[in-house]
Amino acid sequence: MRFIKNNLTDTLIRRMYSVFNRNNIQNKAFINGEWIDSKNGKTFDVKNPCNGEIITNVPCLNVDETQSAIMAASNAFQLWKKLMPKERSNYIRKWYEVIDCNKDYLGELIHLEAGKPLAEAIGEVNYGNSFLEWFSEEARRCYGEFVGNVAQNKEVIHIKQPAGVASLITPWNFPLAMITRKAGAALAAGCTVVIKPAEDTPLTALALAHCAQQAGIPKGVINVVTCDRESTPPIGKLLCQSPDVGVVTFTGSTFVGKELYKHCSSVVKRICLELGGNAPFIVFKSADIPKAIAGAAASKFRNAGQTCVSANRFLVEDEIFDEFVNGFVDFINKKICFDDGKELSSGKIPIGPLINQAQFKKVESLVNDAVSKGAKVHCGGEGAKDFGQLYYKPTLLTDITPEMHCYNQEIFGPVVSCIRFSDEKEALSIANSTHSGLAGYFYSKDLDQVFRVSKELEVGMVGVNEGIISTAEAAFGGVKESGIGREGSHYGIDEFINIKYICLNTL
Repeated sequence: MRFIKNNLTDTLIRRMYSVFNRNNIQNKAFINGEWIDSKNGKTFDVKNPCNGEIITNVPCLNVDETQSAIMAASNAFQLWKKLMPKERSNYIRKWYEVIDCNKDYLGELIHLEAGKPLAEAIGEVNYGNSFLEWFSEEARRCYGEFVGNVAQNKEVIHIKQPAGVASLITPWNFPLAMITRKAGAALAAGCTVVIKPAEDTPLTALALAHCAQQAGIPKGVINVVTCDRESTPPIGKLLCQSPDVGVVTFTGSTFVGKELYKHCSSVVKRICLELGGNAPFIVFKSADIPKAIAGAAASKFRNAGQTCVSANRFLVEDEIFDEFVNGFVDFINKKICFDDGKELSSGKIPIGPLINQAQFKKVESLVNDAVSKGAKVHCGGEGAKDFGQLYYKPTLLTDITPEMHCYNQEIFGPVVSCIRFSDEKEALSIANSTHSGLAGYFYSKDLDQVFRVSKELEVGMVGVNEGIISTAEAAFGGVKESGIGREGSHYGIDEFINIKYICLNTL
């Protein structure tokens, strides 16, 4: 019999799990099932990047309070790891359901503290929540292995066990999805977690903890430690070096990832890193140009270019260079607009502000450097201060040379830098001439070329004739200095698992 959820049932479920009051944002840290302030009363402000207004303030915890969160997770781990996989699956599924019933509120919260257009913010909630749905199912599929006889009277068994407390250090650009992608896998494996969200976007993390609490997840299984930028380094060090933490997972800049890697190496802590990218976007002469432009826009302008898998270097074959550039400029002028909270006309794609002043200055500096060294500005090229202090106009640059910083640095903003190439060999040489290797994209109708280039690109993920590649079912991660390990897919749970080999002599 197939269960059909009618409108009345859906309304009742949503009413049951609707846990938020829009006028009362959760702004306390969450440790061992309790909402707490910092003991010294210290707080920091959370600002709306759209207008610079203070939304609220949250506790700025210290190292001792973070240690309390680790101990709470460690104590909860002793019980959580012993639950049957189906029991953990049910808890994660209930968390998914609570989030789904509050997705509009959570989308509004992401829009408020991260600046994403509302539709894009709600899209993140749906995307992020898909990881909880996925890992609620994977919790029951964390199989071991019976190898069998390896010698007379000897049997070999491999079993999988949770690694322990997991430290989750997450970024501001996907304040919900980067938590659920990590926490869903950790909880499914049998780990408990201490979440340290970015100081720019802690409110979404706290709202997720509230959802988990309403879902009945036991106290101590999920903890959220909030702190400001100045307090982050010592807390990050503790989350890496504490003997009560079994695994660390981090998404963020390569620079910070290397520092955390150093901290973990001193105690031989296992770590999963998803770091910066410098994604090439290659357009070959056989490509469908309109589709390539649409894919380029989707990849580049999502979250105003502030994603680790955003296309960064646009490599376009000589024969179609002018056609692609002119078409892309026309697309930007006609379809990309700033988010003003109003209903958009058909076909318009809104973008929001950059997250903070430091990010704005970085983007501005990269563009100014390129222009000073001869780059041509086809559109944009400056901030949109009349719209808001952190808005930067969608920009397209050509005549890019290796001396320009934007040639080999991740821009993390709404800036397209177009570079000519003459053949496939040159395109691959430019694409692979970087220490990063997260994502890469290319457009081609040549089937032989599709397979060749897919294999030759030195990245962990490839989009072929596609600009949006993230999904819960796929293994997300990079090579070279873009990270270690994989998130999402059935591989994602492995980051939180220890494999134990048991040699059994038959009695």
